[in-house]
Amino acid sequence: MNESKKILIVAGEASGDLHGSSLIRELKNINSYLQFFGIGGDRMKKEGMELIYHIDKLSIMGFFEVLKNLGLIREVMKTIVKLAEERKPDLVVLIDYPGFNLRFAKRVKKMGIPIAYYISPQVWAWGGNRVKKMKGLIDKMIVIFPFEKDIYKKFDIDCEFVGHPLLEVVRPVLSKEDFQSKFDLRKNEVLLGLLPGSRWQEVEKILPIMVQTAELLWARIKNLRIMLGLASTIKKEKVEIILGQFKSKVEIVENLTYDLMKHSDLLLVASGTATLESAILGTPFLVLYKTGFWTYLLAKSLVSIPNIALANVVAGKKIVPEYIQNKAVPKDIAEEMYDILTNKPRYKSIQNELSLVKEKIGSFHSLQVGEVGASKRAAQIINGIISS
Repeated sequence: MNESKKILIVAGEASGDLHGSSLIRELKNINSYLQFFGIGGDRMKKEGMELIYHIDKLSIMGFFEVLKNLGLIREVMKTIVKLAEERKPDLVVLIDYPGFNLRFAKRVKKMGIPIAYYISPQVWAWGGNRVKKMKGLIDKMIVIFPFEKDIYKKFDIDCEFVGHPLLEVVRPVLSKEDFQSKFDLRKNEVLLGLLPGSRWQEVEKILPIMVQTAELLWARIKNLRIMLGLASTIKKEKVEIILGQFKSKVEIVENLTYDLMKHSDLLLVASGTATLESAILGTPFLVLYKTGFWTYLLAKSLVSIPNIALANVVAGKKIVPEYIQNKAVPKDIAEEMYDILTNKPRYKSIQNELSLVKEKIGSFHSLQVGEVGASKRAAQIINGIISS
Protein backbone atom coordinates (compact mmCIF):
# COMPACT_ATOMS: atom_id res chain seq x y z
CA MET A 1 0.00 0.00 0.00
CA ASN A 2 1.22 3.50 -0.86
CA GLU A 3 2.04 5.57 2.19
CA SER A 4 0.45 9.02 2.37
CA LYS A 5 3.14 11.70 2.25
CA LYS A 6 2.93 15.45 2.65
CA ILE A 7 4.50 18.08 0.40
CA LEU A 8 4.63 21.74 1.37
CA ILE A 9 4.76 24.00 -1.74
CA VAL A 10 5.45 27.74 -1.83
CA ALA A 11 4.65 29.67 -5.03
CA GLY A 12 4.20 33.41 -4.63
CA GLU A 13 3.16 34.59 -8.10
CA ALA A 14 0.79 33.83 -11.00
CA SER A 15 3.48 32.03 -13.03
CA GLY A 16 4.38 29.92 -9.99
CA ASP A 17 0.72 29.00 -9.55
CA LEU A 18 0.57 27.88 -13.19
CA HIS A 19 3.70 25.70 -12.98
CA GLY A 20 2.81 24.49 -9.49
CA SER A 21 -0.61 23.27 -10.62
CA SER A 22 0.95 21.25 -13.48
CA LEU A 23 3.47 19.79 -11.05
CA ILE A 24 0.78 18.74 -8.55
CA ARG A 25 -1.29 17.16 -11.33
CA GLU A 26 1.69 15.08 -12.51
CA LEU A 27 2.62 14.09 -8.94
CA LYS A 28 -0.94 12.89 -8.29
CA ASN A 29 -0.74 10.79 -11.46
CA ILE A 30 2.34 9.09 -10.01
CA ASN A 31 1.06 8.79 -6.42
CA SER A 32 -2.57 9.60 -5.64
CA TYR A 33 -1.89 9.37 -1.89
CA LEU A 34 0.18 12.57 -1.77
CA GLN A 35 -1.10 15.54 0.21
CA PHE A 36 -0.25 19.16 -0.65
CA PHE A 37 -0.45 22.34 1.37
CA GLY A 38 1.17 25.77 1.31
CA ILE A 39 1.09 29.02 -0.66
CA GLY A 40 -0.35 29.20 -4.16
CA GLY A 41 -3.27 30.35 -6.27
CA ASP A 42 -6.55 29.20 -7.76
CA ARG A 43 -4.92 26.74 -10.17
CA MET A 44 -3.05 24.93 -7.40
CA LYS A 45 -6.18 24.90 -5.25
CA LYS A 46 -8.11 23.35 -8.13
CA GLU A 47 -5.55 20.53 -8.27
CA GLY A 48 -6.22 19.76 -4.61
CA MET A 49 -3.68 21.79 -2.66
CA GLU A 50 -4.75 23.18 0.71
CA LEU A 51 -4.10 26.93 0.46
CA ILE A 52 -2.72 28.47 3.62
CA TYR A 53 -2.23 31.80 1.83
CA HIS A 54 -3.32 32.91 -1.63
CA ILE A 55 -0.84 34.52 -4.02
CA ASP A 56 -3.08 37.58 -4.44
CA LYS A 57 -1.85 38.69 -1.00
CA LEU A 58 1.81 38.08 -1.79
CA SER A 59 2.42 39.16 -5.39
CA ILE A 60 4.33 42.22 -4.17
CA MET A 61 6.91 43.86 -6.36
CA GLY A 62 9.50 46.58 -5.74
CA PHE A 63 11.77 47.47 -2.83
CA PHE A 64 9.50 50.07 -1.21
CA GLU A 65 6.35 48.03 -1.88
CA VAL A 66 7.97 45.14 0.04
CA LEU A 67 8.83 47.50 2.91
CA LYS A 68 5.22 48.69 3.08
CA ASN A 69 4.02 45.08 3.30
CA LEU A 70 6.73 43.85 5.65
CA GLY A 71 4.24 43.13 8.43
CA LEU A 72 2.20 40.83 6.19
CA ILE A 73 5.30 39.08 4.83
CA ARG A 74 6.58 38.43 8.38
CA GLU A 75 3.19 37.08 9.42
CA VAL A 76 3.10 34.70 6.43
CA MET A 77 6.67 33.56 7.12
CA LYS A 78 5.93 32.93 10.80
CA THR A 79 2.75 30.97 9.96
CA ILE A 80 4.28 28.81 7.24
CA VAL A 81 7.38 28.03 9.36
CA LYS A 82 5.14 27.02 12.27
CA LEU A 83 3.09 24.77 9.97
CA ALA A 84 6.26 23.12 8.70
CA GLU A 85 7.27 22.41 12.31
CA GLU A 86 3.82 21.05 13.23
CA ARG A 87 3.01 19.00 10.13
CA LYS A 88 6.55 17.84 9.35
CA PRO A 89 6.19 17.52 5.55
CA ASP A 90 8.26 14.88 3.77
CA LEU A 91 9.46 17.51 1.30
CA VAL A 92 9.33 21.26 0.72
CA VAL A 93 9.06 22.39 -2.91
CA LEU A 94 9.91 26.04 -3.59
CA ILE A 95 8.80 27.61 -6.87
CA ASP A 96 10.70 30.75 -7.95
CA TYR A 97 9.78 33.72 -5.60
CA PRO A 98 13.35 33.92 -4.20
CA GLY A 99 12.94 36.91 -1.86
CA PHE A 100 10.64 34.85 0.36
CA ASN A 101 11.65 31.30 -0.54
CA LEU A 102 15.36 31.54 0.18
CA ARG A 103 14.65 32.96 3.65
CA PHE A 104 12.09 30.23 4.23
CA ALA A 105 14.61 27.61 3.06
CA LYS A 106 17.05 28.66 5.84
CA ARG A 107 14.41 28.01 8.48
CA VAL A 108 13.24 24.72 6.96
CA LYS A 109 16.80 23.42 6.65
CA LYS A 110 17.18 23.61 10.43
CA MET A 111 14.22 21.21 10.75
CA GLY A 112 15.95 18.56 8.63
CA ILE A 113 13.25 18.65 5.92
CA PRO A 114 14.59 18.06 2.39
CA ILE A 115 14.12 20.99 -0.03
CA ALA A 116 13.63 20.90 -3.80
CA TYR A 117 13.63 24.15 -5.77
CA TYR A 118 11.62 24.09 -9.01
CA ILE A 119 11.85 27.10 -11.38
CA SER A 120 15.16 28.53 -10.28
CA PRO A 121 15.62 32.11 -9.15
CA GLN A 122 17.23 34.13 -11.93
CA VAL A 123 20.76 33.36 -10.81
CA TRP A 124 22.13 34.15 -14.27
CA ALA A 125 21.09 37.78 -13.69
CA TRP A 126 22.51 38.03 -10.15
CA GLY A 127 26.10 36.94 -10.59
CA GLY A 128 27.85 34.18 -8.64
CA ASN A 129 27.85 35.46 -5.06
CA ARG A 130 24.15 34.86 -4.43
CA VAL A 131 24.36 31.34 -5.84
CA LYS A 132 26.94 30.45 -3.18
CA LYS A 133 24.35 31.22 -0.49
CA MET A 134 22.10 28.50 -1.91
CA LYS A 135 24.74 25.81 -1.48
CA GLY A 136 23.89 23.68 1.52
CA LEU A 137 20.31 25.01 1.58
CA ILE A 138 18.82 23.30 -1.47
CA ASP A 139 18.94 19.51 -1.80
CA LYS A 140 17.83 19.47 -5.43
CA MET A 141 17.57 22.25 -8.02
CA ILE A 142 15.19 21.49 -10.89
CA VAL A 143 15.83 24.01 -13.66
CA ILE A 144 13.99 24.96 -16.85
CA PHE A 145 16.75 26.66 -18.89
CA PRO A 146 19.67 24.57 -20.18
CA PHE A 147 22.30 27.17 -19.21
CA GLU A 148 21.15 27.16 -15.57
CA LYS A 149 22.48 23.64 -15.01
CA ASP A 150 26.04 24.78 -15.76
CA ILE A 151 25.76 27.61 -13.22
CA TYR A 152 24.71 25.28 -10.38
CA LYS A 153 27.22 22.63 -11.39
CA LYS A 154 29.96 25.25 -11.00
CA PHE A 155 28.91 25.69 -7.36
CA ASP A 156 28.49 21.94 -6.79
CA ILE A 157 24.72 22.15 -6.24
CA ASP A 158 22.77 19.02 -7.23
CA CYS A 159 20.80 20.09 -10.29
CA GLU A 160 18.71 18.60 -13.10
CA PHE A 161 17.39 20.29 -16.25
CA VAL A 162 13.84 19.27 -17.24
CA GLY A 163 12.94 21.67 -20.07
CA HIS A 164 10.43 24.51 -19.85
CA PRO A 165 6.88 23.81 -18.62
CA LEU A 166 5.49 26.69 -20.68
CA LEU A 167 5.87 24.49 -23.75
CA GLU A 168 3.09 22.30 -22.31
CA VAL A 169 0.58 25.09 -21.71
CA VAL A 170 1.24 27.88 -24.22
CA ARG A 171 -1.32 26.84 -26.80
CA PRO A 172 -4.09 28.92 -28.39
CA VAL A 173 -7.64 27.59 -28.22
CA LEU A 174 -8.93 29.13 -31.45
CA SER A 175 -7.69 28.91 -35.02
CA LYS A 176 -6.84 32.22 -36.71
CA GLU A 177 -10.11 32.08 -38.66
CA ASP A 178 -12.17 31.42 -35.51
CA PHE A 179 -10.35 34.20 -33.65
CA GLN A 180 -11.00 36.65 -36.49
CA SER A 181 -14.65 35.62 -36.58
CA LYS A 182 -15.11 35.94 -32.79
CA PHE A 183 -13.75 39.49 -32.73
CA ASP A 184 -15.01 40.52 -36.18
CA LEU A 185 -11.47 41.08 -37.44
CA ARG A 186 -11.14 41.88 -41.15
CA LYS A 187 -8.27 40.26 -43.01
CA ASN A 188 -6.74 43.62 -43.95
CA GLU A 189 -6.65 44.83 -40.31
CA VAL A 190 -3.36 44.90 -38.43
CA LEU A 191 -3.73 43.55 -34.90
CA LEU A 192 -1.62 44.95 -32.07
CA GLY A 193 -1.75 43.02 -28.79
CA LEU A 194 -0.97 44.74 -25.49
CA LEU A 195 0.20 42.62 -22.53
CA PRO A 196 0.74 44.96 -19.56
CA GLY A 197 1.51 42.33 -16.92
CA SER A 198 -0.09 40.29 -14.16
CA ARG A 199 0.59 42.58 -11.17
CA TRP A 200 -1.46 45.74 -10.67
CA GLN A 201 1.67 47.66 -9.64
CA GLU A 202 3.06 46.93 -13.10
CA VAL A 203 -0.13 47.54 -15.04
CA GLU A 204 -0.85 51.01 -13.63
CA LYS A 205 2.63 52.20 -14.63
CA ILE A 206 2.99 50.39 -17.94
CA LEU A 207 -0.49 50.45 -19.47
CA PRO A 208 -0.73 54.26 -19.99
CA ILE A 209 2.58 54.18 -21.89
CA MET A 210 1.37 51.24 -23.96
CA VAL A 211 -1.86 53.02 -24.94
CA GLN A 212 -0.06 56.28 -25.78
CA THR A 213 2.30 54.25 -27.99
CA ALA A 214 -0.60 52.44 -29.65
CA GLU A 215 -2.33 55.77 -30.38
CA LEU A 216 0.80 57.07 -32.14
CA LEU A 217 0.99 53.88 -34.20
CA TRP A 218 -2.73 54.11 -35.03
CA ALA A 219 -2.12 57.61 -36.44
CA ARG A 220 0.15 56.00 -39.06
CA ILE A 221 -1.66 52.68 -39.59
CA LYS A 222 -5.37 53.44 -39.96
CA ASN A 223 -6.43 49.79 -40.19
CA LEU A 224 -4.89 49.06 -36.76
CA ARG A 225 -6.92 47.15 -34.16
CA ILE A 226 -5.73 47.29 -30.55
CA MET A 227 -6.53 44.52 -28.07
CA LEU A 228 -5.39 43.99 -24.49
CA GLY A 229 -4.81 40.55 -22.97
CA LEU A 230 -6.19 40.72 -19.41
CA ALA A 231 -4.33 38.62 -16.84
CA SER A 232 -6.56 36.60 -14.49
CA THR A 233 -5.00 38.45 -11.53
CA ILE A 234 -6.11 41.91 -12.78
CA LYS A 235 -9.60 43.38 -12.32
CA LYS A 236 -11.16 44.45 -15.62
CA GLU A 237 -12.86 47.49 -14.02
CA LYS A 238 -9.51 48.97 -12.95
CA VAL A 239 -8.10 48.56 -16.46
CA GLU A 240 -11.20 50.18 -17.97
CA ILE A 241 -10.62 53.28 -15.81
CA ILE A 242 -7.14 53.71 -17.32
CA LEU A 243 -8.35 53.02 -20.86
CA GLY A 244 -11.16 55.58 -20.40
CA GLN A 245 -8.55 58.36 -20.25
CA PHE A 246 -7.58 57.78 -23.90
CA LYS A 247 -9.31 58.43 -27.24
CA SER A 248 -8.36 55.22 -29.00
CA LYS A 249 -10.47 52.09 -28.67
CA VAL A 250 -8.68 49.28 -26.84
CA GLU A 251 -10.65 46.02 -26.69
CA ILE A 252 -10.14 43.86 -23.60
CA VAL A 253 -9.68 40.14 -24.26
CA GLU A 254 -10.37 37.80 -21.33
CA ASN A 255 -9.42 34.11 -21.05
CA LEU A 256 -7.93 34.03 -24.57
CA THR A 257 -4.53 35.62 -23.95
CA TYR A 258 -2.56 32.94 -25.82
CA ASP A 259 -4.93 33.31 -28.79
CA LEU A 260 -4.36 37.06 -28.82
CA MET A 261 -0.60 36.54 -28.61
CA LYS A 262 -0.60 33.97 -31.42
CA HIS A 263 -2.91 35.79 -33.83
CA SER A 264 -1.62 39.35 -33.36
CA ASP A 265 0.67 40.85 -35.97
CA LEU A 266 2.77 42.49 -33.27
CA LEU A 267 2.84 42.52 -29.46
CA LEU A 268 3.85 45.11 -26.89
CA VAL A 269 4.78 43.13 -23.78
CA ALA A 270 5.70 43.91 -20.19
CA SER A 271 8.94 42.13 -19.31
CA GLY A 272 8.51 38.75 -17.65
CA THR A 273 7.06 35.36 -18.51
CA ALA A 274 5.03 36.86 -21.37
CA THR A 275 8.23 37.51 -23.35
CA LEU A 276 8.94 33.78 -23.35
CA GLU A 277 5.31 32.92 -24.11
CA SER A 278 5.45 35.29 -27.10
CA ALA A 279 8.65 33.63 -28.29
CA ILE A 280 7.04 30.17 -28.06
CA LEU A 281 4.07 31.39 -30.10
CA GLY A 282 6.41 33.04 -32.62
CA THR A 283 4.83 36.50 -32.75
CA PRO A 284 7.28 39.43 -33.04
CA PHE A 285 7.14 41.75 -30.04
CA LEU A 286 8.72 44.65 -28.22
CA VAL A 287 9.37 44.81 -24.48
CA LEU A 288 8.29 47.78 -22.38
CA TYR A 289 8.95 48.00 -18.66
CA LYS A 290 8.79 50.71 -16.04
CA THR A 291 8.83 50.61 -12.25
CA GLY A 292 9.44 53.03 -9.38
CA PHE A 293 12.68 55.04 -9.67
CA TRP A 294 14.35 53.72 -6.51
CA THR A 295 13.20 50.16 -7.17
CA TYR A 296 14.73 50.40 -10.64
CA LEU A 297 18.04 51.72 -9.29
CA LEU A 298 18.22 48.91 -6.73
CA ALA A 299 17.38 46.26 -9.34
CA LYS A 300 19.92 47.70 -11.76
CA SER A 301 22.64 47.47 -9.10
CA LEU A 302 21.88 43.75 -8.58
CA VAL A 303 21.47 42.63 -12.19
CA SER A 304 24.60 41.73 -14.13
CA ILE A 305 23.24 41.00 -17.64
CA PRO A 306 22.67 43.38 -20.56
CA ASN A 307 19.10 42.31 -21.44
CA ILE A 308 16.10 41.63 -19.20
CA ALA A 309 13.61 40.02 -21.61
CA LEU A 310 13.75 36.25 -21.15
CA ALA A 311 13.63 35.70 -24.90
CA ASN A 312 16.78 37.83 -25.30
CA VAL A 313 18.46 36.12 -22.33
CA VAL A 314 17.87 32.66 -23.82
CA ALA A 315 19.02 33.84 -27.25
CA GLY A 316 22.19 35.30 -25.73
CA LYS A 317 21.63 38.51 -27.71
CA LYS A 318 19.02 41.20 -28.31
CA ILE A 319 16.53 39.82 -30.82
CA VAL A 320 13.58 41.95 -29.72
CA PRO A 321 13.82 45.64 -28.71
CA GLU A 322 13.67 46.54 -25.01
CA TYR A 323 12.39 49.89 -23.75
CA ILE A 324 13.16 50.04 -20.05
CA GLN A 325 12.49 52.83 -17.52
CA ASN A 326 13.46 56.26 -18.93
CA LYS A 327 13.78 54.76 -22.43
CA ALA A 328 10.08 53.83 -22.37
CA VAL A 329 9.10 56.81 -24.55
CA PRO A 330 5.91 56.29 -26.62
CA LYS A 331 7.22 58.17 -29.68
CA ASP A 332 10.37 56.03 -29.87
CA ILE A 333 8.53 52.75 -29.29
CA ALA A 334 5.88 53.58 -31.89
CA GLU A 335 8.59 54.38 -34.45
CA GLU A 336 10.25 51.01 -33.84
CA MET A 337 6.92 49.18 -34.04
CA TYR A 338 6.14 50.85 -37.36
CA ASP A 339 9.51 49.77 -38.74
CA ILE A 340 9.02 46.15 -37.66
CA LEU A 341 5.54 46.03 -39.21
CA THR A 342 6.58 47.61 -42.50
CA ASN A 343 10.05 46.09 -42.89
CA LYS A 344 9.25 42.53 -44.05
CA PRO A 345 12.83 41.17 -43.93
CA ARG A 346 13.23 42.44 -40.34
CA TYR A 347 9.84 41.00 -39.34
CA LYS A 348 10.77 37.59 -40.80
CA SER A 349 14.21 37.70 -39.14
CA ILE A 350 12.61 38.23 -35.70
CA GLN A 351 10.25 35.31 -36.33
CA ASN A 352 13.20 33.08 -37.22
CA GLU A 353 15.13 34.11 -34.10
CA LEU A 354 12.10 33.42 -31.89
CA SER A 355 11.79 29.91 -33.33
CA LEU A 356 15.40 29.28 -32.29
CA VAL A 357 14.57 30.44 -28.73
CA LYS A 358 11.71 27.94 -28.64
CA GLU A 359 14.09 25.18 -29.76
CA LYS A 360 16.60 26.11 -27.05
CA ILE A 361 14.13 25.96 -24.18
CA GLY A 362 12.67 22.74 -25.55
CA SER A 363 15.99 20.97 -25.87
CA PHE A 364 16.49 18.13 -23.42
CA HIS A 365 19.73 16.22 -23.52
CA SER A 366 18.66 12.74 -22.43
CA LEU A 367 15.19 12.55 -23.99
CA GLN A 368 13.63 13.35 -27.34
CA VAL A 369 11.91 16.75 -27.38
CA GLY A 370 8.23 16.28 -26.63
CA GLU A 371 8.63 12.72 -25.32
CA VAL A 372 7.90 13.73 -21.74
CA GLY A 373 6.86 17.18 -20.55
CA ALA A 374 8.89 19.28 -18.11
CA SER A 375 6.23 19.03 -15.39
CA LYS A 376 6.23 15.24 -15.60
CA ARG A 377 10.03 15.08 -15.48
CA ALA A 378 10.03 17.40 -12.44
CA ALA A 379 7.36 15.27 -10.76
CA GLN A 380 9.40 12.10 -11.35
CA ILE A 381 12.44 13.72 -9.71
CA ILE A 382 10.40 14.91 -6.73
CA ASN A 383 8.71 11.53 -6.33
CA GLY A 384 12.17 9.95 -6.33
CA ILE A 385 13.21 12.20 -3.43
CA ILE A 386 10.20 11.38 -1.23
CA SER A 387 10.38 7.66 -2.09
CA SER A 388 14.05 7.28 -1.17
